[in-house]
Amino acid sequence: MATKAKSSSSSAGASKTRDRILDVSLVMFNERGEPNVTTNHIADELEISPGNLYYHFRNKDDIVEHLFARYETRIDQVLVVPDERLPNLEDIWMQLHLAFETMWDFRFIYRDLVDLTSRNRKLRMHFSRIIKRATANAAEVLKGLAAAEVLRASRDEIQATANNIILVATFWLSFNSVRGAMVEKGSEDLTEGIHQVMMLIAPFLRDAERLHLNNLASAYVR
Repeated sequence: MATKAKSSSSSAGASKTRDRILDVSLVMFNERGEPNVTTNHIADELEISPGNLYYHFRNKDDIVEHLFARYETRIDQVLVVPDERLPNLEDIWMQLHLAFETMWDFRFIYRDLVDLTSRNRKLRMHFSRIIKRATANAAEVLKGLAAAEVLRASRDEIQATANNIILVATFWLSFNSVRGAMVEKGSEDLTEGIHQVMMLIAPFLRDAERLHLNNLASAYVR
């Protein structure tokens, strides 16, 4: 019994250390950029030896893949369409809010997206799957709005708008960084991105719904 209890305690301790490594790595990647952080930097921040870190993760790519798995779980929970009713504008507002919050919490993925996916085939395949699912989700929401007669758009217009929504969302952080507009404050720094996405939908709405959307979007205008 004592041996089993000791083994369980050791396993719990190892799991806690793994979580600490991931939590600290995420903060450092977000603040400094993933290419600028080494496993030695992470070990120093945690005040553990590099050997201890390598006991839990093979290398930095292993850490990145585990963080990406966390991100993937969260974004999958966001990409849902109401299954018992047609979607409305509030659904779009809430989904965008949750999606951009997730992007902010894992912003190193989006800021270093090209570098990460070019060197890691697994991440490239998984992110491609996310892009496809997100685009299909956006198209389904727009089709639902059309079925509810909230929105008027052809099939091609819906698909193009869905593509544009994902395009803007995916590269918003990079766009803001290049133009020097990103400040490290929190998820509120993405409010303009949410506003831009919502404005992609506005031209296709009926007058009353367009006014409603503009009222919702006004909360995101600085």
